[in-house]
Amino acid sequence: MNNDLERLSEAELANVIANAQRALKEKQHSKRKGVIAQIKELAASIGVSVEITDGDKPVSSRRGSKVAPKYRNPNNHNQTWTGRGMKPRWLQALIQQGRHADEFLI
Repeated sequence: MNNDLERLSEAELANVIANAQRALKEKQHSKRKGVIAQIKELAASIGVSVEITDGDKPVSSRRGSKVAPKYRNPNNHNQTWTGRGMKPRWLQALIQQGRHADEFLI
């Protein structure tokens, strides 16, 4: 088999790999379905029902949501801060100059 693989071109090897990966996924999926069926059958035999999820964690609705900026640098309007996390350097510098953060609210 090793000699056979050495004779293949790069494209042919890539095709062999892709086919092998697809076959592996199909076998794993089939095996998974069989195991899930066994679990449900065993649970039913003792009068229990089970719900098996696909292993995906529920995605939080907050995930990836943007927070609107609350503060804007008066010297550079491209610099903003949401008010979360550490204060940006531009705001720290302005506060050290005796200014108040409320002055920069949007």
